[in-house]
Amino acid sequence: MKKIALLGSTGSIGTQCLDIVRENKEDYKITALTCGANVNLLAAQIEEFKPEIAVTAKEEDALRLQKLYRNTEFFWGSDGLIKASTSDCHMVVNGLMGMRGLEPTYHAIQAGRDVALANKETLVAGGEVVMRAVKEKGIRLLPVDSEHSAIFQSLEGNKDRPVRRILLTASGGPFRGYSAEELEKVTLAQALRHPNWNMGKKITIDSATMMNKGLEVIEAKWLFDIDVRKIEILVHPQSILHSAVEFEDKSVIGQMGVPDMRIPISFAMSYPKRLPNPREGVDFFGKASNLTFEKPDPNVFKCIRIAYQSSEAGGTYPVVMNAANEVLVELFLNGKIRFTDIQNNLERILDAHKPTYNLDLEGIMQADAAARRITYETVKRTSLL
Repeated sequence: MKKIALLGSTGSIGTQCLDIVRENKEDYKITALTCGANVNLLAAQIEEFKPEIAVTAKEEDALRLQKLYRNTEFFWGSDGLIKASTSDCHMVVNGLMGMRGLEPTYHAIQAGRDVALANKETLVAGGEVVMRAVKEKGIRLLPVDSEHSAIFQSLEGNKDRPVRRILLTASGGPFRGYSAEELEKVTLAQALRHPNWNMGKKITIDSATMMNKGLEVIEAKWLFDIDVRKIEILVHPQSILHSAVEFEDKSVIGQMGVPDMRIPISFAMSYPKRLPNPREGVDFFGKASNLTFEKPDPNVFKCIRIAYQSSEAGGTYPVVMNAANEVLVELFLNGKIRFTDIQNNLERILDAHKPTYNLDLEGIMQADAAARRITYETVKRTSLL
């Protein structure tokens, strides 16, 4: 039985991970659960899965739950996340949102735990440090994002064959085909209506700006050790082909499936096996009967260009880009700025950035904190707050 420490158990990835555990009770044991604010759902999960460790964001929540569930040991905050990620388990499933996912991932690797990774920021901001640790410790870092899982699966059996390019698919989000002028009028309600995927608010906004795809480009660079210029984004509105790899002989191998995150989650959890899936598969006479592909416009969706440029520049550029984006998305979700202010302020902040290189984990965290302060200051200075 594989023991799983699940970080972010009340979020979209976490709840779907638990769906898989419910369907495969003989194969998995949840040993740790962590959550942020949704303490009531965490309590229900503790009741059902009876983990050895549980983590909350706030100390008072942990102390209150400890009185109710005496067979579970409670921790809180960032130290609690590290405690969970280094606990007695075979695999850490990281479904955390944002930069708080980096440190527990790094410590899990250092503790020799395999990691199923859904936290983009781990590799966007800390790719060099994290992938070096993966090689040193010899652990498996398995992607959970549907696109990176598809690339991973397409490379199976072809690891020593030269790759011509990676074809990273994107749904295009709710504003596919919009002009720059039309983006100026976008509302929060419109941005939160993704056509294909049911995700958390932050990642849904990232999909609408297409920053999500920019982050995935940087992730793919680190996961598959490939030049970022060999990664091409394809807008594929049906979300059936989840990504593909083109080899030197021009053969293209891809992975298809319905848009259901439980498929890549279960693949990462069970690798190298595959678990049975009780849900419906691809209907080749329905939605999959007409698959289309388009080029994204980086002049409209500037976050694509920003991500490529940040990745090529290296050093603290991706760290600052990621931190600034997190702050700007939060401000947009809170009604403080407009939709296009996200990409416009990102450009402004990165144009003024003076990078440093050869970072360690502490240096990454310091650059992240500084970028968040600068982002708030930049927005205030432009009279947007």
